[in-house]
Amino acid sequence: MDNIERLKAMAQRAVDSRREWLISASTTVLNRPESGFREVETSRLVSDRFSELRIPHQKGIAITGLKGRLEGTYPGPTVAILCELDALPAPGHPHADPDTGVAHACGHHTQVGVLLGAAVALTNSDVLCELSGNIVLMAVPAEEFVNIEDRWNLYQEGKIGLFSGKQEFIRLGAFDDSDIAIMSHTFASSSDGKFALGGTSNAHVGKYVRFEGKASHAGSAPHYGVNALQAAMVGLNALNSQRETLREQDVIRMHGILIAGGTSVNAVPDDVRYEGRVRARTFEAIQETSEKMDRCLRAGALALGAAVRIVTVPGYMPIINNPLLMETFKQNAIQLVRENGVVHYSDVRNEGGSTDMGDLSQIIPSIHPYTGGATGTGHGNDYLIMDYDQAVIKPAKAIAMSVIDLLSEGAAGATEIITNNSPPMTKETYLAFQQGRLTDHLYDCRTGI
Repeated sequence: MDNIERLKAMAQRAVDSRREWLISASTTVLNRPESGFREVETSRLVSDRFSELRIPHQKGIAITGLKGRLEGTYPGPTVAILCELDALPAPGHPHADPDTGVAHACGHHTQVGVLLGAAVALTNSDVLCELSGNIVLMAVPAEEFVNIEDRWNLYQEGKIGLFSGKQEFIRLGAFDDSDIAIMSHTFASSSDGKFALGGTSNAHVGKYVRFEGKASHAGSAPHYGVNALQAAMVGLNALNSQRETLREQDVIRMHGILIAGGTSVNAVPDDVRYEGRVRARTFEAIQETSEKMDRCLRAGALALGAAVRIVTVPGYMPIINNPLLMETFKQNAIQLVRENGVVHYSDVRNEGGSTDMGDLSQIIPSIHPYTGGATGTGHGNDYLIMDYDQAVIKPAKAIAMSVIDLLSEGAAGATEIITNNSPPMTKETYLAFQQGRLTDHLYDCRTGI
């Protein structure tokens, strides 16, 4: 057994020795889910576990995020390992919070165990002393791009500058010392093996829309009112009529929900709010479709004589999975589940979803592999983790083993990846682009503005 394999074997044994501790961390998070930028209890659990492992860490990044740091014996690059802290609204989920209705219907709770498992493996002094470089352990809030009204309020209060956790970590400089980034995510497709790598994702923008009408008695004086709900309905019907204009190759998705539809059944609604999303594989397709959505929403206001305020918030970018980093992870995954248990997708495969790991991948080499262990439909009430060994223990080992490959032997593996990577953006160009996508327009047909 050569030295690298010896270190990997020690790392795996360390993870196995803490198996129940790691799964307990994940199930504890499962049973107290919290929404984005409000993951107070989840953040505290991660902090407590970091302290137990004697990992120095910073708290309160992007409100609830954390960053731990492990230093190798020799100088070298820094590898970031990430987990996501937040749940999403899913009130019918069996593990939903009865008060907030949020649940881990996307499996983020398992990522806490994965992060801690990698930390357990890499804090082993016999492993860490052989590494050239550093490891940062990132617990990041607010990946689910939901509750945009709340995030818009946080933005206006100056508590956030961008609208998701990794976006904020980038803006605040939390990744400034990171050269490479790795995380894993669960999936439920039984046909796609135990690990899946590669592919890309959609970019998107979010919409926070407020139709403003005029209240009046719905029975005796509806003619004195301006019905904001009907304005919204006209706008959304117009939006549906645009679907035949969308090109299949652009993988466009237009979707949303009404988050407020009026205050009383016997009053003409004067305040109706909509949260929407425009996704596509290219920024050009997003811009074109976003403009279509805005026209349709304005048309609804015009038809009813209402006003509409449309806030477009900068969403996510397509993910770029670094090929050399993927190959490193793939070989370690094969050691754990054999070759037929690992699926490698084409670079252009895009099923329409989005992740803010895409934003980070525009700046530094990154990967976002998937691990099995789940059943049901992602974001659905039936999405459950049934195999915690596959969802937590194996990805923790695969990530730790990959970090050993990257940072052992003078960090030759990490250096090769960094040297051969040509990021599309710098932090500065990324921030300028994202900040340029934020718009806030009021269209009031009564004034023509």
